Amino acid sequence: MKLADWSLYFYRLPYEREVIWANARESSGLFALLKLVSDGGAAGIAEGTIKSTWSGVSPRSLAAALEDVVLPLMKNIDLENSAAVAAALARVPENRLAKALVDNACWTLRAAAGKEPLWKILNGKREMEVCWTVTRREPALMAAEAAQYCERYGFRTLKVKGGQGVQTDLQVLAGIRAAVGHEVALYVDANAAYSRGEALDYVRRIAQAGAIVAEDPSPLAPDAEFEALQASCGIPILVDGSCTSLRDAELYLARGARAISLKPGRVGLSESLAIRARAREKSMKTAVGIYAESALGTLVNLQLPGELPAEQTFFLIMPQQVSLFVPQIRAGRIELPAESSLERFVDWKAIESNKI
Repeated sequence: MKLADWSLYFYRLPYEREVIWANARESSGLFALLKLVSDGGAAGIAEGTIKSTWSGVSPRSLAAALEDVVLPLMKNIDLENSAAVAAALARVPENRLAKALVDNACWTLRAAAGKEPLWKILNGKREMEVCWTVTRREPALMAAEAAQYCERYGFRTLKVKGGQGVQTDLQVLAGIRAAVGHEVALYVDANAAYSRGEALDYVRRIAQAGAIVAEDPSPLAPDAEFEALQASCGIPILVDGSCTSLRDAELYLARGARAISLKPGRVGLSESLAIRARAREKSMKTAVGIYAESALGTLVNLQLPGELPAEQTFFLIMPQQVSLFVPQIRAGRIELPAESSLERFVDWKAIESNKI
């Protein structure tokens, strides 16, 4: 199966409100859509999230990387051979988002050509539990949002963005717990806001406040300090920002890591699959982490299941979509479509009306 054609589109989708990330504030999301067409006529797609502080690219730099560096390597590759595609992409240093887009589009292309849903090819599940990410705001607003989303969508797990100061984070957790009750599990992601010296005390305090997972409480590294933190803090440390490859995962596993975030939107499905396989060998839990996807990106990235509730629900904050199929969340779960060709769900009119 050879590459016959490709195309790239950029679009911006507004949010219902301003979102405060650890390193940015924004009122909309910027995305790239890559479409690959095989010589047999099958089409595959992938969505990339473009944020300078996340992916480190702009539309122009991403387009240049794809056209000049990454896609030329696919010219003589059998796209049906996932190992061959991964090996070709591994030859290119950096350019993480460009390589992830090509890798993911090749996976959806294989599903379309084989007329089988990708989640089935990846030995996944059609229906899976998901969680909602409560982003940084004033504590009262975060508590109100948590209650609203749990009531409306039935979420049983919330990922709470911390890093606003220890006392503020504890106030947020207390408010959310009071708002949603004790049946909803709480994760806290501080986005490495605290120093390594503060991490143990911080994790213990949020655990006492009800958190059952702590994601990136400080800048992490797979070293003796991390090993001591995980051994002493009492709850799993979910490793995210500093684990972007199988090699990273192996280093963390050697230091006793208990949980790791998989981000196919950041590193591609192939690398995420390799990380998940190694993690399962060591009974390490994985979660498919948020990459601020739209509904279309959610349909692609959620094809890969983890053990912990998946975080692909950020599309709920976007009143406009570029997908003809928007996942419905009921009782905190999403059921993926049985369709093999995800390209059929692309709303090309919406792509055109939201293009940049």
